[in-house]
Amino acid sequence: MILDSYRIATEPYYQPQGQEIATFLAAYHERLPIMLKGPTGCGKTRFIEHMAWRLGKPLITVAAHEDMTAADLAGRYLLEPSGTVWHDGPLTLAVRHGAICYLDEIVEARQDTTVVIHPLTDARRILPLDKHNEIVPAHSDFQLTISYNPGYQSAVKDLKESTKQRFIAIDFGYPPPATESAIVARESGADADLARLLVTIAERSRNLQGHGLDEGASTRMLIHTGRMVRAGLPLPVAVQSGIVLPITDNPDIRAALSDAIEACLP
Repeated sequence: MILDSYRIATEPYYQPQGQEIATFLAAYHERLPIMLKGPTGCGKTRFIEHMAWRLGKPLITVAAHEDMTAADLAGRYLLEPSGTVWHDGPLTLAVRHGAICYLDEIVEARQDTTVVIHPLTDARRILPLDKHNEIVPAHSDFQLTISYNPGYQSAVKDLKESTKQRFIAIDFGYPPPATESAIVARESGADADLARLLVTIAERSRNLQGHGLDEGASTRMLIHTGRMVRAGLPLPVAVQSGIVLPITDNPDIRAALSDAIEACLP
């Protein structure tokens, strides 16, 4: 099978926070496009991996970036020894063969690139390949999912309303402390006390959001920090390298964050 390499063999761990699983399943049943909204590192990618595994569908993930072109998604002609040959891009591969296509952080892509998905997000469910002179009807199993971080939206980087209104949206945030602690402990191998401490530190950093920080520490950062401690790094050093230094370059904000964290450390 062409898409066998995109299938997820083992269940990705995911702890539900609300009705996101039921919402996704309903949207998938109707083949409606889905937008996952939430801050960096809160579990959006893990969620879509879990859902692809649950549904038994291949998952093709594309990390959007500002240099991504429509050809990067749809495909292009390439010169080979036998001549010029058309190669499907990841989006076309998913459309043609029936995979879930996940466009991660879609707002990073140029707006003229994201327009290519519009015919796939309405009743037409087609992908026009102008350079190949082909219109690809979406396979019955094809489903489009994008992720979007509203915290980074601006006049320059934001999704057009004409794009956003085509999607069913699922809102993600950081889990409640007990749930987040359980996630950190499981994913990092940290003990329960360390996991709770790291979540407390994250909450202190998130309280500074809007006061010098664009975003607080993500669940992903806590997992990385827990793994550093498990590898033998002293906790204060792990917190500095895993949370404080990556989150801001402003020395005053670093000092304020370090002071807030120090009050949490044993």
